[in-house]
Amino acid sequence: MRWNLEQLSLFVRIAEGRSFSAVGRDLQRAQSAVSNAIALLEADLGLLLFERSSGRQPRLTAAGVTLLEEAREILRQCERLEGRAQGLVRGEEVILRLAQDEAMPYQPVLDSLEALAQQFPLLEVQLASGAQGEVARKLLERRADLGLLFHHERMPEALERQRLGAIEMVTVCGVGHALATASYVDRRELARHRQLLMAPQDSHYPGGEQISPSVWRTDSFYTMAELLMRNLGWGWLPRHVLQYPTYQQQLVELRSDWTPPPLVVELVCRRDEAHGPAVVWLAERFAEHLQAIG
Repeated sequence: MRWNLEQLSLFVRIAEGRSFSAVGRDLQRAQSAVSNAIALLEADLGLLLFERSSGRQPRLTAAGVTLLEEAREILRQCERLEGRAQGLVRGEEVILRLAQDEAMPYQPVLDSLEALAQQFPLLEVQLASGAQGEVARKLLERRADLGLLFHHERMPEALERQRLGAIEMVTVCGVGHALATASYVDRRELARHRQLLMAPQDSHYPGGEQISPSVWRTDSFYTMAELLMRNLGWGWLPRHVLQYPTYQQQLVELRSDWTPPPLVVELVCRRDEAHGPAVVWLAERFAEHLQAIG
């Protein structure tokens, strides 16, 4: 193989409707130099790429049509290689593994990732979702570079966290629950009914206070919502979970004298790993989009 990228670039330019002379003018090269470069490419490939007729635009042969997209892909790959190399020079990440709590509001996450794709088009992103505790485990085991989760007090010392925003918590039960028709429920009334809580008992999530002597526990806000829909108790949910279309006609927000403090959303990473520009940029977008829904 003796052909080169310059010859491929000329081949694509001409194939896209330009004459040999027009391409030569664009590149400030003689037409004869362009023609010679294409002739050498054809010789190396052992195929004619263009039909040449005096006074007419060059037309692709059947072989030229077949090879055109291959040539374009090689040139695109070279652009990707150059862009990736320049990104590495600037200290940009090659891959970003993001783990998030499954109950994270999806709109701020999707909006932030969409913006990330535009700002860092060559960055590979791996996105994983998990229930309570799984995000921190992924970070500790170096299976994730960045975590998006809800604050709890017992964060491992190896992890560093940054507050991004907060999400309102609401008191909820199913439409068929005994509390659903009450105009107002106080703490004493709540204590008479089964309470659904996040597990385990030492999770230290906001809303982890046990009010009722009868409790069920789960590690997922979505599982809690499903149990609430079946009138198996009352519980505290992030407002955005209550507002999901699946739950809007099935769950009721209760007016009560006690509601947990908001869930604080945090961006978490390992303390011993430096932040690259994509991580820093993404953290700013997350914060902006969370504030927008707040």
